[in-house]
Amino acid sequence: MFRHTRRLIGLVCLTTLMALLALGGVSAQEELIPVRLQLQWVAQSQFAGYFAALDQGFYEEEGLDVTILEGAVEIVPQQVVVSGGAEFGIAWVPKVLDWREEDTDLVNIAQVFQRSGTLEISFVETGIESVEDFEGMTIGTWGFGNEHELIAAIRAAGLDPDNPEEVDVFPNQPFDMSMLLNGDLDAAQAMTYNEYAQVLEQVNPETGELYQPEDLSVIDFNDVGTAMLQDHIFTTESWLAEEGNEEVAIKFLKASFKGWIFCRDNFDACVDIVLDNGTTLGESHQQWQLNEINALIWPSPDGIGMLDQALWDQTVAVAIEGNVIADEPTEGAYRTDLAQAALEQLQEENPDIDVTGEAWERIEVELRPGGE
Repeated sequence: MFRHTRRLIGLVCLTTLMALLALGGVSAQEELIPVRLQLQWVAQSQFAGYFAALDQGFYEEEGLDVTILEGAVEIVPQQVVVSGGAEFGIAWVPKVLDWREEDTDLVNIAQVFQRSGTLEISFVETGIESVEDFEGMTIGTWGFGNEHELIAAIRAAGLDPDNPEEVDVFPNQPFDMSMLLNGDLDAAQAMTYNEYAQVLEQVNPETGELYQPEDLSVIDFNDVGTAMLQDHIFTTESWLAEEGNEEVAIKFLKASFKGWIFCRDNFDACVDIVLDNGTTLGESHQQWQLNEINALIWPSPDGIGMLDQALWDQTVAVAIEGNVIADEPTEGAYRTDLAQAALEQLQEENPDIDVTGEAWERIEVELRPGGE
């Protein structure tokens, strides 16, 4: 009798549960919202925060099923997002402004990098200590929209970048430091987190040891005053205008910010995550890169992802001066409200979370030959 009653109760409960599920009253598991992020290059520590957010389940906690799409030379994140191939993209600000001026509705929703990572480096024996010393020299740049900080700096120094008799700007520097190492360039473009380390990973034939920072002269465009804002998260105004997508964007930013905070506070674990995502670069190179990427993000005085108006204005001024864009960007080129909402939600959930990184400091990273 008791077993029969228990079975009857169980059948009633199961029937009730199925009815509730049919009515939408109970959900065994919330359906995740698919979201795609288009990177501007291959897997490396430059994008560590996004890989960490995926690995640590931060996106899933926000109800998102995120796919990270790697970049390549032939992939333009702006084009991918505009065409609907991804909801979000990562790129440098001037490149997105260029696309926005061409009648697209791309919009910056989170300025992750707070400062530029672009350098021009040379060996100390060239005697280059300032941009003015470029006169009579052969100066390398990659082109592809990466040259604007350099060109603006050359003009600000009173030199004509279009006159090779004043300064010979070589626009086709390969994406390595071979031309500097071979002596074909007097100075070469480099990122703090990548090509600069490539030189320091090579053996100095005069000493038999790796090159050291004191062997190099470094010009930092943040110091020169022509730095431009770089990696940021963008999407389209039309996508944001669709019902529910602003909330999706806030969730995506919130989880991404958590990923970058994780990488700041869990350095070794974050490097391991990047290595597990198939990067072709070695461990010590990825360690160097994450250290320098953290330096581009932290401190974030107003909170990670918040845009510095003065640096935005400087970026726009350099972009106009360099003919990247013809006019000031149209209204709506950036938004800070979504990043602000993401930060507020993070702090509501965890009042002790550090979203500014004011106390962050670089660590010592020992590079190994070839970045291994």
